[in-house]
Amino acid sequence: MANHKILVIDDSRVIRTRVRDMLPQGNFDIIEAKDGIEGMDAIRNQRPNLIMLDFLLPRMSGWEVFQEIQTNPDLQRIPLVLMSGRKEEVTEKMTEPFEYFEFIQKPFEQKELIEAIKAAMVKARKPRLSPAVVPSPGATTPPLRADQPGVNPTDFQALQAQVQQLQAEVLQLKGQLAKVLAFIKQRLQ
Repeated sequence: MANHKILVIDDSRVIRTRVRDMLPQGNFDIIEAKDGIEGMDAIRNQRPNLIMLDFLLPRMSGWEVFQEIQTNPDLQRIPLVLMSGRKEEVTEKMTEPFEYFEFIQKPFEQKELIEAIKAAMVKARKPRLSPAVVPSPGATTPPLRADQPGVNPTDFQALQAQVQQLQAEVLQLKGQLAKVLAFIKQRLQ
């Protein structure tokens, strides 16, 4: 009996069969869906342990399936491997690094598939901020002040120092990322 259910949502029978053939025999029950609507139905009804999602799909795109998964906290916990023949299609909609899912570029080999599945399982366990905590883009909240009731001035100063340190680290990482992207673009030309 299979231990894990893997849902492969791809309009290509070749890809669905390839994934099935690459996984170890007997350990997995492969569920197939040929478009986004079938995929969402299978996610809701079958509750897979892993989702392999093509980005370009008929009837309901992989992007729309991804968005629906992200709005449901129960579905967010399912490891997700997003597949596409062109990574640019994915990065147009989502920025890297991909924090909560793994990406694999088609065509892929068995070793790449297994590594992507393992990485997706690790990423799915990462804690997420609840939607109520995440401010919407462009939203402004009044700044917290040390003289507000219930605010400990010592804790406030410590938090301010941490925020400044994090901001400096983010700027440094952005600079490093820009250098890496410039290097990659230069190599691709």
